Amino acid sequence: MAALAWLIIPVVAGLLASVWAGWAARPPRSITDPSSLAEHERFRAAMERNSGTRHPGGE
Repeated sequence: MAALAWLIIPVVAGLLASVWAGWAARPPRSITDPSSLAEHERFRAAMERNSGTRHPGGE
C-alpha cells in the first residue's frame, strides 16, 4: 500500500502540471476590446483636464 501511495504522488503531480501547461498556453485575450478602450480614453481625458490644476502647498 505504501508503494501505491508513492506512485500516486508523481501521477497527480503530472496531471496538475499538464493542466497548468494547458492553461498557460491558452491564446491571449483580444486586445481590441471596445469597452476597455473607451474607459482608457475617458481616463486620459480626465487626466488631461486635471493636469493644469495645482494643489495648495503642492509643487
